[in-house]
Amino acid sequence: MTDRYDIVVAGAGLAGSLAAAAAAKNGAKVLLLDRNKEPEVGKKTNWGWVCGDAVANSHLQFIKSKLDISFSNPELDYRVDGVIALSPDMKNRFLFDGEGYILNRPLFEAKLLKYAIKNGAEYRSEFEVEGPVIENNSVVGIFGKDSEKKHVEAHAKVVIDALGVATTLRRKLPHNPYVDKEVDIADVESTGRFIYEFDADHVDLNWYDPKNALIHLNQDISPGGYGWVFPKSNNKVNIGIGVQKESLEIRNKKFNKKDTLHTLMDEYIRSNPVLKNLRLFNEHNNGKGYWSVAVRRQMDSLVFNGYIGAGDSMAMPNPISAGGIGPAMVAGILAGENAAKAVHKGDTTVSGLWDYNIEFNESYGHKTAGLEVFRVYLQSLNNELINYGMKNFLSTKEAEDLSYGRVPELSLASKFKMVLKGASNINAFANLVYVVRKMKELNEIYANYPKSPEGFEKWREVARVPVEEAKAKFRPSPV
Repeated sequence: MTDRYDIVVAGAGLAGSLAAAAAAKNGAKVLLLDRNKEPEVGKKTNWGWVCGDAVANSHLQFIKSKLDISFSNPELDYRVDGVIALSPDMKNRFLFDGEGYILNRPLFEAKLLKYAIKNGAEYRSEFEVEGPVIENNSVVGIFGKDSEKKHVEAHAKVVIDALGVATTLRRKLPHNPYVDKEVDIADVESTGRFIYEFDADHVDLNWYDPKNALIHLNQDISPGGYGWVFPKSNNKVNIGIGVQKESLEIRNKKFNKKDTLHTLMDEYIRSNPVLKNLRLFNEHNNGKGYWSVAVRRQMDSLVFNGYIGAGDSMAMPNPISAGGIGPAMVAGILAGENAAKAVHKGDTTVSGLWDYNIEFNESYGHKTAGLEVFRVYLQSLNNELINYGMKNFLSTKEAEDLSYGRVPELSLASKFKMVLKGASNINAFANLVYVVRKMKELNEIYANYPKSPEGFEKWREVARVPVEEAKAKFRPSPV
């Protein structure tokens, strides 16, 4: 690893392996590094590949169109018709997201690595990336420890950061006006996930649906987040919850409790009346785990001199659902393509890499600031208001629009009589109207994302105002 590379990709997870494959396919000399042993490529933590593992078919088709990679069983473990969100009282259901799959994550990651190597990427496992090598205010490589714990530097024209939410690369960048180095704790959810084999006690599609992925909105069970029950093949299930720190603290104080993510997770599993005789399915040592997910808009800029970020390292998961697989795969491919293009043009400065910002914004990122505002609003509602709102405030079409980041046309006149049933309901509906207006404002701002770095700082200040106004207006209020 003493040679110079065109591109070093740090992290061989979803975003990293696809970035390496795309960059190598476009003629770049690529080094792909991962801290895991090869059979455990892309593993997030000692607990495993902690995730809901759900991905929309549209994102798989994006990979097919860009890299001609097709997927099937066993890496696509189970097909679902869509995602159903349920109100706390289980009386209201919204279907959204369309056809998708629950992945066998270890096998899916292994297949992506195989394609990266096939396309020409050089791969090194058991390498711990510790930080960027900086020269003249530009990233020119990485340093870390190899499998023998020896200090090693790998130099490159571009470094792609795919190390995940806790990345040491982003946090050790020089002070710059482009990439935020930290993620606010208020924008992070702690998640717990189990994979179980089970026997079905009876049929209740509110608790287990073999054709759909279920999301339970319930501020008592998962304050500031939600619970999920995703079906897998052969009577297995991926089940978990996500919670926000401040929301959990408020709930505990209100009810004089000392619940943690772990105790809430255990209670959520026990409370499911359908799943009986649960047996931990611990293949690949992946049966149980905990992790953190950023639920904000992606970083305002994803590039710095000699540096590109993709996936969780850039806070790309959907702010409402915390789904990070789709945006990570889209970003990984676009990062690899744009890094290779910048290398070939001989300009790997912020300006030379800027097209990646534009392409990700157009492909996915333009909607996430609006979704962040809607997430902040949801966290300000208690169960009673969520129940009432899902019944009276939104049609199925309007809820679907919101889940995709589209701005719905709220039919105010038809809802007005239903809303006039108490001050809290009127206030909650008025706040929803406010949020939809902010989403529209942010969508328009992101439609005018700067075409070059020269207009970025002014644009960023404009973009931050609606988000900060919403955060000041809506504080977590789970009870």
